[in-house]
Amino acid sequence: MAHWNVRGPQFPSLHPLFESMATGLAAHNDSIAERAVTVGGRARGTLRHVAGASRLPEYPADTTRDLEHVRLLAERIEVYLEGLRESRAEAEKAGDPDTVDLLTGAILDFEKHDWLLRATLAA
Repeated sequence: MAHWNVRGPQFPSLHPLFESMATGLAAHNDSIAERAVTVGGRARGTLRHVAGASRLPEYPADTTRDLEHVRLLAERIEVYLEGLRESRAEAEKAGDPDTVDLLTGAILDFEKHDWLLRATLAA
């Protein structure tokens, strides 16, 4: 989602939140990919592979309204959080506390983002 496609009275307050979410997502995904490689896995990060493996529903390209973006992002963050929690459970089963800690940090950050989005919708 590009911020220039967001229109509506909430845009000025949402822009910093969207930027923070995008920056946090990039940082967490990079750390998770590095951890996967460190423990012997593969990090497949091409657009084609990521899009093919993603559980996230397609984002409607014609969305412009501020609160519609908020709703769509909140729905997708919940899917992302579900995947993080499943991965953390696998790391716990594997006895890998460092990966558990890494994933817990990502979960905490995105639970906060989810709460901020949901609070915006409730306003």
